Amino acid sequence: MRTIIVVILLASCLSQSRGQYILPLKDQAKVVDELLADRLNNLLPVLMKEEAIDMWLVISREYNEDPVIKTMLPATWISARRRTILVFYRNPSGAFEKLAIARYNVGNEIKASWDMAKFPDQWDALVDLIQQRNPAKIGLNYSADFGHADGLTYTEQKELVAKLPAATAKKIVSAEKLAVRWLETRTEREMQLYPQLIQITHDIIKEGFSEKVIMPGVTTTDDLVWWFRQKIRDLGLDTWFHTSVSIQRNDPENFDHLRSFSSRPKDEVIRTGDLLHVDIGITYLRLNTDIQQHAYVLQPGEKAPPASLVKAFEKGNRLQDILTSQFKTGKSGNQILKDALAQAKAENIQAVIYTHPIGFHGHAAGTTIGMWDNQVSVPGSGDFKMNERTAYSIELNAASDIPEWKKPVRIMLEQDGYWDGKQFRYISGRQVKLLLVPSHAPHIGD
Repeated sequence: MRTIIVVILLASCLSQSRGQYILPLKDQAKVVDELLADRLNNLLPVLMKEEAIDMWLVISREYNEDPVIKTMLPATWISARRRTILVFYRNPSGAFEKLAIARYNVGNEIKASWDMAKFPDQWDALVDLIQQRNPAKIGLNYSADFGHADGLTYTEQKELVAKLPAATAKKIVSAEKLAVRWLETRTEREMQLYPQLIQITHDIIKEGFSEKVIMPGVTTTDDLVWWFRQKIRDLGLDTWFHTSVSIQRNDPENFDHLRSFSSRPKDEVIRTGDLLHVDIGITYLRLNTDIQQHAYVLQPGEKAPPASLVKAFEKGNRLQDILTSQFKTGKSGNQILKDALAQAKAENIQAVIYTHPIGFHGHAAGTTIGMWDNQVSVPGSGDFKMNERTAYSIELNAASDIPEWKKPVRIMLEQDGYWDGKQFRYISGRQVKLLLVPSHAPHIGD
């Protein structure tokens, strides 16, 4: 199988860039299941020990899946089946069990453990298993601060508690931290793959922000949005949000936050002299990207963007550096935000920071560092302390005055990076200069 994949890869490179090779679905499923087995067998027991939870119950019904259980199902399971109950148990000796109170094995890793002849009622089978193991703490997915960790529905909780003996019910605790850490922690194998996802996204942006796609005076932002969406689909990928494209230009309009996030014009014609912005993300191998970049549409006779825009872009890169320099394991998102904004202010950078974790979800569980409409303190998720081996979308903007436009522009950047516990790195680089439309052909002289 590996030989076949290599041959396909070499052949595909003749027609595609390195970043845009996408595994066939069958091979994607194989990789997804290998990643899941690694996480269940090597990561989860460690997290349960660290969070002092002996038994973790993850319960869902078909088409109403807990966000956590969706990351635990094998690649061939598109959803849970009827009611699926996963039981993870770490006994005092350190032995680890992965069981399912379900009619079927949940893939190759989680074995069905429901004797339907003995226990026609599924809840009775679960209660029997719990009493046999006698855990000190039973974690359930309920949380006030993280929707990702709040997947246990009211009905499932009510029916479970009604079946449990009172003494056992008292052992129930929130599995919030365990669920968040399961979702946010990236494994070594995942971080071998993540750079390709970022490179694919970069390649898509580069192609979209080129004369291959954009004809100034004709192409609209909506045309470009749908080109991006179609390109993602044609590559055999998915996206977790609708791509957006916006314009800042030399006109009387102010580009404020509401215009950027919710009130942008839907179908503007792209013109020379425009500063373009895209917000785009893909989903591949159950991981997500979230990236924002800028391009400048050259005017006739121009070979480079105006110096003021170049300087504004450099200020955006500097703000990224200020933010990531504040990363530290055990430091809350709110403290990181406060310290980064203070440093930006000291350097006379007009900054807005709204950085979030990324991984199994685009806006993922973990340490939140600001919101675009909250630059003081984010309750709950902003109090969550940063852990090692976690990934983030470094999302922010820096405003700069453009003298020839007689107004400021916002350089809105977003790039995915990784905190290993000692240092931060961008997973596959970051944009350090404006893309240009049209790009210059170096073999053609003046």
